[in-house]
This record gives sequence, structure tokens and C-alpha cells, in this order.
Amino acid sequence: MRTVTGPTDHVVVIGAGLSGLAATLHLLGAGRRVTVVERDDHPGGRAGRLDLDGFRIDTGPTVLTMPDLLDEVLGAVGETVTDRLDLVPLTPAYHARFADGSAIDVHTDADAMEAEVRRVAGPREAAGYLRLRSWLEELYRLEMRRFIDANFDSPFSLLSPELARLAALGGFGRLAPAIGRFVTDERLRRIFSFQSLYAGVAPRQALAAYAVIAYMDTVAGVHFPRGGMRALGEALAGAAEKAGAQLRYGDAVTRLERRGDRVTAVITEGGERIACDAVVLTPDLPVAYRLLGRTPRRLFPLRFSPSAVVLHAGTDRTWDELGHHTISFGAAWQRTFTEIIDRGRVMSDPSFLITQPTHTDPGLAPPGRHLFYVLAPCPNLRAGRIDWDRFGPRYRDELVATLERRGLTGFGSATVTERLVTPADWARTGHAFGTPFATAHTFAQTGPFRPRNLVTGTANAVLAGCGTTPGVGLPTVLVSGKLAAARVTGTPVASVRRG
Repeated sequence: MRTVTGPTDHVVVIGAGLSGLAATLHLLGAGRRVTVVERDDHPGGRAGRLDLDGFRIDTGPTVLTMPDLLDEVLGAVGETVTDRLDLVPLTPAYHARFADGSAIDVHTDADAMEAEVRRVAGPREAAGYLRLRSWLEELYRLEMRRFIDANFDSPFSLLSPELARLAALGGFGRLAPAIGRFVTDERLRRIFSFQSLYAGVAPRQALAAYAVIAYMDTVAGVHFPRGGMRALGEALAGAAEKAGAQLRYGDAVTRLERRGDRVTAVITEGGERIACDAVVLTPDLPVAYRLLGRTPRRLFPLRFSPSAVVLHAGTDRTWDELGHHTISFGAAWQRTFTEIIDRGRVMSDPSFLITQPTHTDPGLAPPGRHLFYVLAPCPNLRAGRIDWDRFGPRYRDELVATLERRGLTGFGSATVTERLVTPADWARTGHAFGTPFATAHTFAQTGPFRPRNLVTGTANAVLAGCGTTPGVGLPTVLVSGKLAAARVTGTPVASVRRG
């Protein structure tokens, strides 16, 4: 494994998002002195926050899986998840609703899910689900050990017995047909393949290897931290400060001072110069490359994932049919991805995620109030030429009308406060092409072909975050921070394993 060269006693981490904090904790555990510089006045990065009229709103990811990875990060400085967080397992993990009026609860317990599949689709599909679950578990064990939790120095690093095993499992086929080998019910196929949109690829085009995301959602379990997702950043930052890190909030990094191929200092917007032996950069790739003054050459330009419109709504009522996470599927499916990815249009028959965090933690809203997060995938700003500042309010009304047609009667009139977030807003916060999901997981941007966390021409700078290896998603950005730390220290950390 290649590592940075020269001394690494003092490391500056740019960004107190989850990848930056994970890197910080692993560096501290390896005996490094760490300074974290964050432009916002709080930790969390993409796991952002908004306090609005008494509602405590999470503006970033809402689905927490693989808490063992949090344990691994905190364990680097001798702490555990239970020291810092109160995680609530969600049962069911999701409540899925379909255009034909049917509904399926998605359980992570095998017996409970087998019974639910038997109820809605019969014994043959239930047996297929159990075979699918076994395949997902085997896929995860193989991929986590060899392909996710790994630093690649070249494509030749892939050549191993595990690669042959992944091929034998069908990992290099397409996701939708792979799921279809086990279950034929269209509703079940959607439940176990929609996760590929997190990776920026339609299920019919995504590698079957990305079924590992379905493992994280539907097998490993979904949790929610009391206090909201913001509690994750607070927990990691608190552990880092206790272990000796210096965290500086409210001061963005504007440039890097260099001597030859080495970064010697970080210069902030406030004019402070922070000398360093090495630096870990966690902003989106275009920002990180601009700071470094280096953009690696690629055979094909980077392709970015679709974006999302998010409606945050505080209401004076709730609806009994909703769980903590509800997936509302439209009748259209393949057309949805064509519209978003290929045509640069919003969905004509949307499928979206409805999260109601007050279902689990009522304290996130004023008494008698409820909090909703409605996420609708949409084109990024490169794929779609939409003037979101003008179109956004109209699209908000379309989303509300769709929610009401699908059973959330009176949602609009029940809303007492709201905030709409569009790709234009994501772009204003520094997300390339207005997408918070970074670079897509196409074959050419997967594994050793994904933008690497070492950048040619810099001897002591490492990247972390969802744009680099291993990729998009809350679990993988935690791994990304660990992999970045290993590039600095030269001592890979053994992973916590599941499955």
C-alpha cells in the first residue's frame, strides 16, 4: 500500500464531516496530532442540521446502517457507540407503499421478513427471499473484506481469488436481473434494488455487486440516533476533542501553501496559517483538486450522481400508515430512471422516501407537532437544465399534491413550517453539479477505477469522503476516513466484520 512520504506528526483535516472525523479518530489512535478545520460552526458535514421554529431538522442522510462501523471509528480512541449515542433499531426498517394500494413492511429479521413476503406474495417468493438474503450476506462478507475496506494502488490490486469468487457470485452482472433470479414479484424486486440510486445508477445498469447496499439496508438493520442524525457528528467530534484533536469551526480553508510536491500549511479565510506535515481533504472532488492545484487525468470525465429535492415539513398532524421510513413507489419504474439520468427531467410519476423522525424521537419537534423529510430524486445540474430557483416552488406543490393523492390527505394544510432544498441549494453549499451524492458508481468509477485518495503530484495529501474510495453512503464514508488515515500512518486498521 502506498502512503504519504516524509514526516506525518501533525495532520490537518479539512472538513469535520463524518469522513473527516473518522480519519481524525484513526489518526489520533495512531499517535498523530490532528487539527480539524471546518467552515461551518458545527460538525457533521453532509449530515447537516437546520433549527426552524422549534423543529430540529436533519438536512443530510436520514438512514443509518452498519453501526458497527461507528464502533470501529470510536474504538480507535478507546470509546464505543454506547458511550456517545443512543441508537434505536427501526422495526420495520422501511414501510413500502405501492401504486396498486398494497404495502410491505421491510424487516431485517429473517423470520419476520420471510413471514411478510409469504403474506404478500406467497410461499415460493418467501423461499426466494431466504435465498436472496443468503446471497446478500455472502456478497457482503466478500466485498467488505476485499473490495470496500481496501486501498487500491492500481487495477492490478483486484487480481485475487476473491475477484473470481465475486464473478462466480454474479457480482459483475446487472443488479436488476440478479435480484430477479431470487424473487419475481415486482414489488420485492424494487425493494431490493432501489438502493442503487444512492450510487447514482439505475438498477438495470448497476453492477450486481451493488446489492451490497441492499444488504446494509435490509439485512444488517436500520437505526436512528436519538437527537437526530446530527448526533453522529457531535459524537465523533466529542470523542476527537477528548482524545486531543483541535477542532476549529467557522473558518473555511481557501488555499494550501506548498513547497515542491509537499503541502506545508493550510491557509484559512480568516487569514490563519496552520502548518502541517500532512493534510486530509474531504470537500467534493472539484474543490479538493482546486485546493491542491492538481486534477488527475482520466480517460473519461467524471460522471456525477443524480441529485434530490428535499422538502422539510413540520406539521400539526401525522398519518397512521407511515412508519419512520416510508418508500412511496409510483407506478412507473424504469421510466423514472430514464427521466432523471438520461433526459434530465423530474419524475413524471415519482417514487420518493418519506422520513418521519418524530415517529421515533418526538423531541425533535415542538409538542403536538411532527417532522417530515420528503426526498425526491431528480437530475443533477449537469444532466438537467432546470432553473430551480423558479421551478422549485412549483415542484414543491407537485410533490405535496402527489403525497395527498397517495393517502396523506391534508398534508399541505397541515404544514406549519417548511424548507425546500433543490439542486441549486446543494450547489451553493459546494456540492459539484448540485448533487449531494457525489460521483456515480459506474464501472469506470468503482473500486480501483474510482478517483483515488492519493493524488499524483502531491506527496503528503490524502482525500476522503464520498467522491473518492470506497464511495457514496454513510457507512462507506466512515470507511473512507479510515482508509485515508491508513495512507498517512502506513498501518491499516483491522475492520469490524458482520454477516
